[in-house]
Amino acid sequence: MAIKFQYNKTSLTNLGKQLKIRQNALPTLKNKESALRVSVIAAKAEAQAQADALERKLQEYDYLAALWNEFQPGLISISDVHLKTVKIAGVKAPQLDRIDFELKPFNAFASPAWYADGIRILKELSTLGIESEVSEERRSILEFNRKKTTQKVNLYEKVQIPGYQEAIRKIKRYMEDEENLSKASSKIVKNRHAAQEEEEGL
Repeated sequence: MAIKFQYNKTSLTNLGKQLKIRQNALPTLKNKESALRVSVIAAKAEAQAQADALERKLQEYDYLAALWNEFQPGLISISDVHLKTVKIAGVKAPQLDRIDFELKPFNAFASPAWYADGIRILKELSTLGIESEVSEERRSILEFNRKKTTQKVNLYEKVQIPGYQEAIRKIKRYMEDEENLSKASSKIVKNRHAAQEEEEGL
């Protein structure tokens, strides 16, 4: 990325300000990147743990597979999933707050005795499944923001800061050269005047 500048004091001042902004922001960005990196690892582990827990529960209730044929479809359903927003390393991410289940009325005396357990199991499995999905979404959001922050750190560290420093160096060198040329030319003019006065004096 080429940094546009002019060889004057205004440009030098502006570049100095831009450089300072980036140098001051860099440590904060690096801290955010580190925090996000740790948060991504934690979110990944959490999502995996919930997926594993769901898998274990499904295997645990595998022996009930034949009974589910007797279960009344649509007896229990999810009416709403409530999410809340949490801030992790300055990034807004979803977290499961609660799940609203809708239970259709059924005759407990006429229905099989295990229906109550079936409802509890379905609630448990649904909660684990939704928690796992929310954790995966949270991991995805954190990973995306970590990548963006890493890109910004690299942009500042490897492109913009060295670019501004180089531009400032060029302007300073140019201005020094201009000053030296000006001094040299005034010295030449002064020497000429002195030589002319000397000649006129003779």
